[in-house]
Amino acid sequence: MKKSWRNNVEFYLIGLLVLTVAAFSITMPEIFWSISNFQSVASQMPVLGILALAMAVTMLCGGINLSIIATANACSLVMAWVATQYPPGIATVVATLLAGAGAAVIIGLCNGVLIAGIRVSPILATLGMMTLLKGINILVTGGSAIANYPSWVLWLNHAQWFGIPLPMWLFTAVALGLWILLEKTPLGKAIYLIGSNERATLYSGINTRRVLIWVYVISALLCAVAAFLMMSKLNSAKASYGESYLLVSILAAVLGGVNPDGGSGRIIGMVLALFLLQIIESGFNILGISPYLTMALWGTLLLCFIQARGMLGLDRVV
Repeated sequence: MKKSWRNNVEFYLIGLLVLTVAAFSITMPEIFWSISNFQSVASQMPVLGILALAMAVTMLCGGINLSIIATANACSLVMAWVATQYPPGIATVVATLLAGAGAAVIIGLCNGVLIAGIRVSPILATLGMMTLLKGINILVTGGSAIANYPSWVLWLNHAQWFGIPLPMWLFTAVALGLWILLEKTPLGKAIYLIGSNERATLYSGINTRRVLIWVYVISALLCAVAAFLMMSKLNSAKASYGESYLLVSILAAVLGGVNPDGGSGRIIGMVLALFLLQIIESGFNILGISPYLTMALWGTLLLCFIQARGMLGLDRVV
C-alpha cells in the first residue's frame, strides 16, 4: 500500500533534520558549518550506524539483538590478537578480517539456533549471549586493552576520499548493500514477512528457521565490520568499549521507522535518524552541553516519536 506523506516516517525525519540544522545554524553559524564539524560527524557516525543496522535487521523480523556490542568487542579482540601477533602484510590483513568474520558467524549461528531452533525468546537468547561474551572477553584479556596496532589498521580511520572520511564511505556501502538485500532479494522479503506474521510465512512454504538464522548471522557480521572501525578509530580493543551504543542503536532503529514488533522499516529512515542524532550530539558538544543531557534528549525524542507513531498510525502502515 502506498503511503501518504502523513504516514511517511521519512517525511517527519527530514522535517526534524531541517529544524535541527536551522537551530544550530542560527545559534553558531560559523562553527556549525565548518568543514571540521562535518568531518567530525562523518567520522563518528559509521560505527554507531553499522551497529544500528545490525540491531534493525533483527527488529525487522520481530526480534532483537542485545549482544551487538559484546559481539563487536569479541570480534575486535580476535582481530586485534591476529593483527598484533603476525608481521604486517597481505596475508595478515586477510587473516585478521577472516578471523573477525569467523568469530561473528559463530556468534550469529549460536544466536540463530537458540532463537529459531530451540525457540528461545530473542531478548533472553541475546541477553544470555551478551553476558557470556562479556565474561569471555574479560576473562581472556583480564580487563585490559589490546593496543599498538600496525599502521594498516589505523589507516582506515585517517584516510579520506573526496574530503570525506573513508569509514563514512564504508558505512554508505554497507547501508546500500543491506538495502539491496532487504528490498531486492527473496531473503529480504522473507524477513519482512516473518516480522508481519511468522506463522503465515511458514505456511506459505518459506523456511522461517533458516531465514531467522541468516538474520542473526548477518547482524553479527555487521558487528564485525563495526568492530574493525572501532579498532581503527581507538587504536585499541577492550571488552568494555562501546557499551553506550546499545540503547542508542535501538533508538536510531525505532526513530528511523523500524517497527519494534517487526514487519516494517526502511534503510533510508535509519540513515536520516542517524544523521539527526549525530548532528544533535555534535551541536551539543560545540555548545558545551553535558553528554548526559544529550542522552536524556534522545530518550525524550524516542518517547515523543513513539507517541507520534501511535497517534498517526504509522505502525499499521507496511
